[in-house]
Amino acid sequence: MEMTDQWALNRRNFAGRWQGCGHWFERDGSNRLDLQVPARRIDPTTYAISFTDDDHGVWDGSGLAFAPGGKATYPISRATYNAGGVCWQFLGAGGQSSLGLDVERSRFGHEINLFCGRSRSMLVLLWEPLNGRWQLQRVGAVGFRCQNSSNPEPDRPECGTPEALLQPLRGWTGQREILRPQPGALVSVEVTSPLTFDPHQLLHNDCSAVMPDCLVFSVPSVLPEAAFSLEIGGRLAAELFQQINIHFDALGHLISWERCCFRPAAA
Repeated sequence: MEMTDQWALNRRNFAGRWQGCGHWFERDGSNRLDLQVPARRIDPTTYAISFTDDDHGVWDGSGLAFAPGGKATYPISRATYNAGGVCWQFLGAGGQSSLGLDVERSRFGHEINLFCGRSRSMLVLLWEPLNGRWQLQRVGAVGFRCQNSSNPEPDRPECGTPEALLQPLRGWTGQREILRPQPGALVSVEVTSPLTFDPHQLLHNDCSAVMPDCLVFSVPSVLPEAAFSLEIGGRLAAELFQQINIHFDALGHLISWERCCFRPAAA
């Protein structure tokens, strides 16, 4: 186990003026979720995240899918960061998650951000209750690039199917880090032994798709009354695939976030 400063990682990951086209995939009137053609495009979507000192900052967003008027601004600080234990940060990845299924809430949601250089690939997954079951209702994807960078990251090519994206990575090696929900800025992270990438390990759920910016995910389309996991990944560079696994127990409580970084095996 090693202690990590989640606030410091948050600053390192997210500081910047991030801009990209938001793609939103939603269920239609016949309850069909089309993951090929977005129901909405919001261009641009902009997140400006700045810090006035080591402990304080401002989050300012526009082109937002759910905020009133598409805009929101609020202060952020070390003192209040992750008070509910819903936030998670690794070096080069971060986001926030619903910690469990709650019928008093209208959504069970997850935001995953994968960073490489000055790119930020964001995926949003939202389940909503219907007839006593939680179904995947919306998926959002944004390929952000930092507007403050003098060397902006290039756009990524179209990635085809999940199998086409992942099969060339078979046999790549990586390291797994594990973070468990815990309030506050200082939390412990477990680093495990090396592992080898297998596409089937990621693509084991019934709903799998490739999103813009070479993102890929595999999740249950309807959350089961059993333990389950959400698998998200991104081919962020020619020799880097980053994967996030979010694990839940049979009661729907979040157990852990895992981050794996895979690279080609050494010759």
